[in-house]
Amino acid sequence: MSDRGAMKMALDALKNANRVIGIKQVTKAVRKGVVRDVYIADDADERFLTDLVSLCEEQTVGFTRVGSMEELGKACGIEVGAAAAAVLR
Repeated sequence: MSDRGAMKMALDALKNANRVIGIKQVTKAVRKGVVRDVYIADDADERFLTDLVSLCEEQTVGFTRVGSMEELGKACGIEVGAAAAAVLR
């Protein structure tokens, strides 16, 4: 399967999942230990993502980079872009 196909499958998992959206909400959920997977948009400003990526690595939570904030927002069913989203356990 291509990387693009794998990313689409990952984003499809967000559509009906119990999830949180946004850097602050995802960070809170990772700290609480209730996250299964994190998704981060490639075009999001790295200044805002550095702490989240470090926290995911520290908590051994897997994260997936996805194409764009627009794609991530659509996958979450919102009409605006999202820098980060997470599927909850």
